[in-house]
Amino acid sequence: MSEAQSKLIEGRTGPWEVVLGLEVHAQVASKSKLFSGAAVGFGAGPNEQVSLVDAAMPGMLPVINRHCVEQAVRSGLGLKAKINHWSRFDRKNYFYPDLPQGYQISQYKDPIVGEGEVEVERDDGSSFRVRVERLHLEQDAGKSIHDIDPNATYVDLNRAGTALMEIVSYPDMRSADEAAAYVKKLRTILRYLGTCDGDMEKGNLRADVNVSVRRPGGSLGTRCEIKNVNSYRFIQQAIEYESRRQIAILEDGGRIDQETRLFDPGRGETRSMRSKEEAQDYRYFPDPDLLPLQLDPAWVKQIEASLPELPDDKKRRLMKEYGLSAYDAGVLIAEGARADYFETAARGRNAKAVANLVANELLGHLAKDGLEITDSPIPPADIAGLVDLVEEGVISSKIAREVFEHMWAGEGAPAAIVEARGLRQVSDTGALEAMIDQLIAANPGQAEAVKAKPQAVGWFVGQVMRQTGGKANPGAVNEILRCKLGV
Repeated sequence: MSEAQSKLIEGRTGPWEVVLGLEVHAQVASKSKLFSGAAVGFGAGPNEQVSLVDAAMPGMLPVINRHCVEQAVRSGLGLKAKINHWSRFDRKNYFYPDLPQGYQISQYKDPIVGEGEVEVERDDGSSFRVRVERLHLEQDAGKSIHDIDPNATYVDLNRAGTALMEIVSYPDMRSADEAAAYVKKLRTILRYLGTCDGDMEKGNLRADVNVSVRRPGGSLGTRCEIKNVNSYRFIQQAIEYESRRQIAILEDGGRIDQETRLFDPGRGETRSMRSKEEAQDYRYFPDPDLLPLQLDPAWVKQIEASLPELPDDKKRRLMKEYGLSAYDAGVLIAEGARADYFETAARGRNAKAVANLVANELLGHLAKDGLEITDSPIPPADIAGLVDLVEEGVISSKIAREVFEHMWAGEGAPAAIVEARGLRQVSDTGALEAMIDQLIAANPGQAEAVKAKPQAVGWFVGQVMRQTGGKANPGAVNEILRCKLGV
């Protein structure tokens, strides 16, 4: 397993290396909030999912949600991380309009999950390792709304108190592509575990990106944090812009101020938000309303025993059991439902052909129509049936693509479509021989050319396929031609 590969940026005064660490905020998959019984869900009207605890009414005390704790433990185990049987919650003090308490209940020195690691694949098939420093639980803030009234800010507290897992990495990434790949892999793991739905458009998974630059091999530079970036593309764009910005300042003789910045997708640039706070600025102290969290080791073992097969394990198994390439297996395990669909269709047949059909035709059509594989109008059994028709020689691979289009249009099972549309492959050697004899007689010069250059037989194959509307059995056509032309 290779480590992070530096993608050096050439400045006016020489090369620079980008150093990246991420803090990923993943909303816990839970029906209620971290410290109250208020509902969690997207699409409710403003302030419709707010309890007295969330609104910080006097005398209201937080009560820990056991399910959220279990989800954090599951996530930590999925990240191969150390589970801390003893942890505690702290108050992180800062004022913000959508934080009614005036502090956030979080975890500081004693998080629920310690160090772990994630193996991440690059587009070229190589991989690198990102070390996870910690995973801790904390409550989300509400939302300030600035576009209703030009003279006022409105506050929606529906998100206030929602459980978040903050997953903090070490600065192990060296390019925008690596950072995006890491978040993508993290999202896949959490979705497999069922601990976060990973919906980035709704803000259920978002990243704070810490960017610094240095001369190759030099000491770490001053970092700037880009807050709440909620798409892979925006993560890449924010890093590219911010690293160039920092390099330009340093090459002009300036210095980088440690600060928090926002990414403006419209302009493709980052802008200053506030000076970066240090831990002491937040005045952390143990929350007096919550006892330390003591986990029963036997309970942690039960959670570990209930974990599903995780992406890396599934990838290795698909490669071993079905003979798939690392690339094909990687495409299929990117979503758990996608891998399940493939396995349902592939059992007992040509798995490589099934993988090609799913990865190319099916996923392409789903993406075009904005559908998930769970919404596919084509069931796995019909994909299996289509592959069987090709394997049995009933149709060619080319005709299979045409049949797939009819399947996507809702015309029924593949065998029925083949019969109804007369797409059965022509394998009658007598009919094919007669056709080929006519072609050779009509094109003696081309036939002589094939004898001198056997690769030219493709011309005759093309003519036969054209005359049969693509229905001729390619194998039979090639065999007859070689026999007739002596090649």
